[in-house]
Amino acid sequence: MEKQGTMEMNKMGVMPVKRLMLTMGVPMILSMVLQAFYNIVDSYFVSSMKDTAEIAGRGEYGVTALTLAFPVQMLMIAVGVGTGVGINALLSKSLGEGNREKASKVAGNAIFLGICTYIVFMLAGVFGIDAYMHTQTSDPVVLQMGSSYLRICMVLSFGVIMFMIYEKLLQAAGRTVLSTIAQVAGAVTNIVLDPILIFGYLGFPAMGIEGAAYATVIGQFVSLVLGAVFQHTLNRDVNSGIRYLIPQKKIIGEIYKVGIPAIIMQALMSFMTYGINIIFGRVSVAAVTAYGVYYKIQQFVFFAAFGLNNALIPIIGFNYGMQDKRRVKDGIRYGLIYTLVIMLAGAVLLQVSAAGLAGIFSLSDETYQLCIKAIRIITLGYLFVGANITYQGIFQAFGQGVSSLIISLIRLVVVALPLAYLFTTLENAQDMIWWAFPIAEGCALAVALILMKKIAEKKLDGMKETHHAGRAEGIPA
Repeated sequence: MEKQGTMEMNKMGVMPVKRLMLTMGVPMILSMVLQAFYNIVDSYFVSSMKDTAEIAGRGEYGVTALTLAFPVQMLMIAVGVGTGVGINALLSKSLGEGNREKASKVAGNAIFLGICTYIVFMLAGVFGIDAYMHTQTSDPVVLQMGSSYLRICMVLSFGVIMFMIYEKLLQAAGRTVLSTIAQVAGAVTNIVLDPILIFGYLGFPAMGIEGAAYATVIGQFVSLVLGAVFQHTLNRDVNSGIRYLIPQKKIIGEIYKVGIPAIIMQALMSFMTYGINIIFGRVSVAAVTAYGVYYKIQQFVFFAAFGLNNALIPIIGFNYGMQDKRRVKDGIRYGLIYTLVIMLAGAVLLQVSAAGLAGIFSLSDETYQLCIKAIRIITLGYLFVGANITYQGIFQAFGQGVSSLIISLIRLVVVALPLAYLFTTLENAQDMIWWAFPIAEGCALAVALILMKKIAEKKLDGMKETHHAGRAEGIPA
């Protein structure tokens, strides 16, 4: 009876998947796109910083500093999101099984893990920033700017890390609107505070790049506060209480069975960006800065795809827990269709708007031209990207974190970095280096298709076609 009650109450077991994917996905897409927008706003305002008597080209120095700091910020997000993926998959599966007690323990242990994660990054922010920055540059201006910005973001990273935990708890229970509200509130706070703290408006001192860091962490704390309030007052699918925070080895092991491959997968993005910064530095500083600007621009499209992926994982995980083959297959089908539409639309938009988007930032002519070139070439592989992102989400929903990790290794490290290095040795390196990305995505997709066939045979072929979930609410499944 408990299981049936869970199915009747939770829309992930009863709403037609085609509509459910949009109902859950659109709020997350809007949230992620806004997240990308305020990442660009940071770079825009930093690029607009005025020169001083001591520093000419201060804005472009600032953008370069943000580019070099970005891999560590991505690493923090990787650990938070990767842990969240494990939480999401286990919690949604437990809810689908009707096991409320286990779901509550998963939620409590997730909060405990978030606190532990923050302590690690806070200590790294205190002791490791200078050594990290010196591995990428010896320029004293970039070193000072990048170290100051990154130290603030890491020491005060409690907001971003804990919000990622609460965000996944809300998403796993199908409450994506609440997580989106919290995300949007933090993003708007960051956007409003950026010019105030960077340039010193409304009586505040002009803090330059440090102002961008403070605006970021304040926005993250706003999201955390709202996310925590929503989880503990409005998410009635799980119980709250101190006893659920007590770490349990079995629960943590189940979370990290999926979570560790997901962390490594997400961290590979950080490792790739770090590696690309060093490799592209062989070509020119302008190539490094251009890649950093392109990366911020492409986040609009990638984050939209990730937003839909965040809906796909709990939908498939929940219905896999109920052993509803038809709804699982629908989740796979519509997840692929919708993600490919997003990536195609994004590729067309970036191709058409490349010059205008690069022109938003205050860049030298060389950097501006390289940024346009990056957009024109890399977007040619966006359909491959969309399919890879979807298959990785599908693998995670089935608890096949290693398969998802394999795809990430191929697209971000095994192919991309060696190709990028190879292209830097060519005479036309500034034209060729960008081709490493679409080629890597194509190779990863070929492997993903093979893995998907094997996983489908293992996970789906033994399940029965059933329509009980739809009938629970009188809705066709």
